[in-house]
Amino acid sequence: MNGILKSITAACVSAFSALLFSLAASATEPVVVGILHREDFAYANMMKNAFEMALEEINNAGGIKGQPLQLAFSDDRGDPKAGEQAVKTLVQEKKVVMMVGGYSSSNTLQMAYMSNRLDRPFLVSTAADDHITQHNLENIYRLNPPASEYTKGLEEFLLDRVKPASMSIVYENSPYGTGSARRMMGFCRANGIEIKGIHPYFKKGVTPEYLQKILNPIQQDQPDAIFMVSYLKDATMLVCKAKEMKIRSLLCGGAGGFTHDSFCRKAGNASENMLTATLWSPAATFPKAADFNKRFIERYSIQPDYHAAEAYSALLVCADALNRSPSLNPDDIRAALDDTNMETPFGSVEFKNYGLFKRQNASATQVFQIKNGSFETIWPPILATSTYTAPTN
Repeated sequence: MNGILKSITAACVSAFSALLFSLAASATEPVVVGILHREDFAYANMMKNAFEMALEEINNAGGIKGQPLQLAFSDDRGDPKAGEQAVKTLVQEKKVVMMVGGYSSSNTLQMAYMSNRLDRPFLVSTAADDHITQHNLENIYRLNPPASEYTKGLEEFLLDRVKPASMSIVYENSPYGTGSARRMMGFCRANGIEIKGIHPYFKKGVTPEYLQKILNPIQQDQPDAIFMVSYLKDATMLVCKAKEMKIRSLLCGGAGGFTHDSFCRKAGNASENMLTATLWSPAATFPKAADFNKRFIERYSIQPDYHAAEAYSALLVCADALNRSPSLNPDDIRAALDDTNMETPFGSVEFKNYGLFKRQNASATQVFQIKNGSFETIWPPILATSTYTAPTN
């Protein structure tokens, strides 16, 4: 009898010890969040640095309820099929509880469909195609504004200060480029600005010679302003070719490549006095913007732009939701995201339904003018670091 009791006691002690070990292990086991990240584009390093900077700060502050946060990066390669596979890899192999990221609009919508099918919340931080948050996919949230809202600040500025009578529109034929161009077309028609020409171009294999053919009719028309939507490589070629062709119009960029920290250097004097919409600047009056800008420069020795602010802020939002969620179940994480209301370097974040958009954060846009090879904020007036200088022909 005593032997049986000893055996039972030993078994209980062993089971209790195993339970304690299991609880201790789960307390230190990391919470894994997937980062859908394209490695071969102009902002890749800046955004990855921003994610990792935020990760370090989150873990220094206690992680997720005492458990360390861990990031699993998966390269979507800017391709719909590769993007779908990247989502599957994160969910099925890396066991992520949610995902953050998405850069190229052309494949982020496909990644959104896949993440919704696999029931994992996905916080989009950069991809701008309007449709991403218009399909009512319950797992899809977006921090950055949709493409159709990128030019709000630029539109206000043009009406208030420039008052152009005519405009030509040049854009890459991607979802991002098309969405921004359509918005500008509507703005021109609503405000009596003559559209001299609408010029889409294929973004793959772009050369200066190809862009010259796109710009030839604009050279003949000489509109008051040219609105362009491009990423860095094309943006640089466009403004340099316009300068070479002696096009005298006011050049206006729709964010994207026109805000990259190397754009002014690559385009040189051809970019002087041009305008571009932007989603963020270090001069923003958001409570945490200046501090983020200072620490990013100290750490990486480069000026962050809105892509870095988006990535950093998105991971903070993710950690905030996970810390408020009663479990790591998708239903609970979604409920926590629905209740998000916080300040980040990118501004206030709150996911709302408005118009056709679902679970979309609203964010104001600003305007830069390039002066002496640097970006200066000229709109809105409350954030201005400089005044507008009209280009001289």
